[in-house]
Amino acid sequence: MRAITNWLDRFCYKHPRFGIPNLMKFIVFGNIIVYLIDMVSSGTFSYLLAFIPYNILHGEVWRLVTFVFVPVVDAGSFRFWDLLVVALSLYFYYIIGAAMEREWGTTKFTVFYLCGALLSIVTGFVIGLAMPGLSVFPLVDMYYVNMSLFFALASLYPNLQFLLFYIIPVKAKWLAWLDVAMFAWSMIRSIAGGLWPLALLPAIAFVNYLLFFGDSVAVMFGGVRHQASPRTVNFKKAQKAAREHKGYLHKCAVCGKTDADCPDLEFRYCSKCNGYYCYCPDHIFNHVHIE
Repeated sequence: MRAITNWLDRFCYKHPRFGIPNLMKFIVFGNIIVYLIDMVSSGTFSYLLAFIPYNILHGEVWRLVTFVFVPVVDAGSFRFWDLLVVALSLYFYYIIGAAMEREWGTTKFTVFYLCGALLSIVTGFVIGLAMPGLSVFPLVDMYYVNMSLFFALASLYPNLQFLLFYIIPVKAKWLAWLDVAMFAWSMIRSIAGGLWPLALLPAIAFVNYLLFFGDSVAVMFGGVRHQASPRTVNFKKAQKAAREHKGYLHKCAVCGKTDADCPDLEFRYCSKCNGYYCYCPDHIFNHVHIE
């Protein structure tokens, strides 16, 4: 798991232009459009976009992409409570996603969300093969992947406080426990109902989280921060290699800012990362250590 995490970190570092800026804004806007059209089509539009293995295997390949824009609500049900749930959920996803993109940079957040979508697609086909009778129904959505965004936020900011009911202060890491309980309950309910393949959906969303935060689980749940042993880095040799990159000497490993783009910024290097990794002031104390 750690090897995959390191590979993903290095991929994001080496491809700073890969990604979709403001990704969650597009996801949320797409969900709103689909929901509004569903209001006048009695849920038909969502059905045309949903992930249905049988339809995909018979040529409707657009469903491999459009399912990410399908709101998680009963098609054709537009009671006030449903509208409120959708509005609050989309607002929640946007706030968390935007915060993660600011923290990680566009590339890493896009890779995180894309990996979740790809794992969900694979899981959908596995479920369809395991239970062919379900392959004609919408099997996969982005509900669990979107909910896993909160795991990520709690890992980055475990002591961030929310005011529950605007009164009770609760730390993000304790709310993450509640999220885990919801995932576990969904899995137990699926298994108890004889639909055990459906238990893969919350499990695979949590696996996607572990690919990026495997070393941070203790931070989120236990509040114990991993302390890496100090490492000696040959800075003179590394700086000489860095000068070979035309146009800049320092480059933030998270957001990609350089001293050429922002000459007034003070760039620093992290002694806990395994290698010569530079960070801007916004990320020197807020990044996942590369090992």
